[in-house]
Amino acid sequence: MRFIVRAAAALFGLAVAAGCAGSGATPIRGAADRPAVEPMADPTQRLRVAQFNVALFANEADGVRQRLAGGADENARRIAAIIQRQRPDLLLLNEVDFDAEGRLADVLQREYLQVGQFGEAPIHYPYRYFAPVNTGVASGLDINGDGQVGGPGRLYGEDAFGFGLHPGQYGMLVLSRFPIDAERVRTFRLLKWSALPEPRRPRHPDGRWFHADAVWSQLRLSSKSHWDVPVRTPGGVLHFLVSHPTPPSFDGPEDRNGRRNADELALWRHYLDDADGRAAWLCDDAGQCGGLAADAPFVLAGDLNNDRNDGSGHHEAIVALIEHPRVLRHPFPTSAGGVHAARTGHPVNARHRGDPAHDTSQFGPPSGNLHLDYVLPSSGFRVVDSGVFWPTPGQPGADWAEASDHRMVWVDLVPANASP
Repeated sequence: MRFIVRAAAALFGLAVAAGCAGSGATPIRGAADRPAVEPMADPTQRLRVAQFNVALFANEADGVRQRLAGGADENARRIAAIIQRQRPDLLLLNEVDFDAEGRLADVLQREYLQVGQFGEAPIHYPYRYFAPVNTGVASGLDINGDGQVGGPGRLYGEDAFGFGLHPGQYGMLVLSRFPIDAERVRTFRLLKWSALPEPRRPRHPDGRWFHADAVWSQLRLSSKSHWDVPVRTPGGVLHFLVSHPTPPSFDGPEDRNGRRNADELALWRHYLDDADGRAAWLCDDAGQCGGLAADAPFVLAGDLNNDRNDGSGHHEAIVALIEHPRVLRHPFPTSAGGVHAARTGHPVNARHRGDPAHDTSQFGPPSGNLHLDYVLPSSGFRVVDSGVFWPTPGQPGADWAEASDHRMVWVDLVPANASP
């Protein structure tokens, strides 16, 4: 089942549509006519695309919506202020708890984004996309290898298809100024890990498979989901490729999360490689198989939970994605705040090899600050500006950045052949 919010209704409501795989979209409540989209004066005008892990999750279902109701949650106000300051045209929010009716997304839009925060101008997104994710979905399997299925607290979360204490925890939300082509959205939530060519199947140190064959054959690759969301921008259809792979940690010597993170990244490489659509294994949740057409512009975004140089994980997996032939070579977004935080924060940062100006997250030991969040445009674009929203102390918005342990990353794009 797909849950899609397509167009703004009068006042604050957003139209919600749902459709079963392959059946198209069917309204389930109050669908409104599509509103007029604020046009760009010129199709070559820059398009701002952003990624932001906003940590709007709770250990109880509907906990975040209840906390945000009334518009007074300080962290949510700061998150909204950052979005209002940066004003992306197309935005992926990671770690927004999913609910099928979109009630949390409604509250976020109505009571935070559409209300000016800390002197910033309100912002409205007429289009959005959200859908179920694997986190917290009971698998009926002993995924963590403790000899039992499910159990209290964290153990239950480890036996879900993606770690989570309730279905939809740590979900994803796409917000857009421009129409989303709901009929062409592709999701890969149900794709089996074993379907991936040469998967990194976890092993015990002695060589035994960590998961029994009966378990391995049922495991899903995506810890949340992988979405291809076509957006009808003034410059043409843009494929917004979004995901949030599992952190490559919280496991044991079998490295099941590190291997899964690497293969979640590898899925996007296969999707870009299969430009002629011949990969019979690469099938979305509606049964359509094959990758992204060679002439399709895209931006790949997400909290990818993998730094090229530091922290846990298979770094070659993120490097291979960054250096994919279809991905534009461009300087990574930077911030002065990341440099300051690395110099003044935990000493673990001094041992890092990566440039702290590229950092997008702030953690304590053992990982320290890392570059985990990415906005990767396809070739055919030119980056005219970019940044990580991480002001130095005393600068405007510096206190807002503390609302999440991640920072917003944004890029401004124009077609490669646009006039300077």
